[in-house]
Amino acid sequence: MRYESTMSETSTKPYLLRAIYEWCTDNGYTPYLAVMVDENTRVPREFVKNGEIVLNISFTATSGLKMENDFISFAARFGGVAREISVPVDNVVAIYARENGQGMAFEVTPRTADEKTAEPEESAARSPGLAPVPSSSEQRDKTSEDKPDDEPEPPKKGGRPTLTRIK
Repeated sequence: MRYESTMSETSTKPYLLRAIYEWCTDNGYTPYLAVMVDENTRVPREFVKNGEIVLNISFTATSGLKMENDFISFAARFGGVAREISVPVDNVVAIYARENGQGMAFEVTPRTADEKTAEPEESAARSPGLAPVPSSSEQRDKTSEDKPDDEPEPPKKGGRPTLTRIK
């Protein structure tokens, strides 16, 4: 007899976010979230650039961090003012370590009004895909002859790390 579940399958994304967060904190790194901002995202709008915001979600920068399956929420100070932050997991573009840029990026597509009211099975079929983020050692191992022209340059030493989206 075959058992069929009537519940839709839970996305792996919130579990991967929690795992990368734990990896960052275990290794002494500062976990950052890159988030696509829309009407469901509660963040200080004055810090949003090009429809995105980058948030420091380290233990020292947040209070009451909750990384649930649907939302990530916490309190944090922006310009000395305490703010309540709430981010839908679906809007997370990436989670990475500030110090070395290692982490995971996610493909996020803006949702239309029809998609916001879609049935759970339909939205599960449209869940965002994952894209690997190469480690800095993998990027350093490549020579300039091996790189196609459209591949981004490896991170430079001494400066502030940047997140590179791979599509």
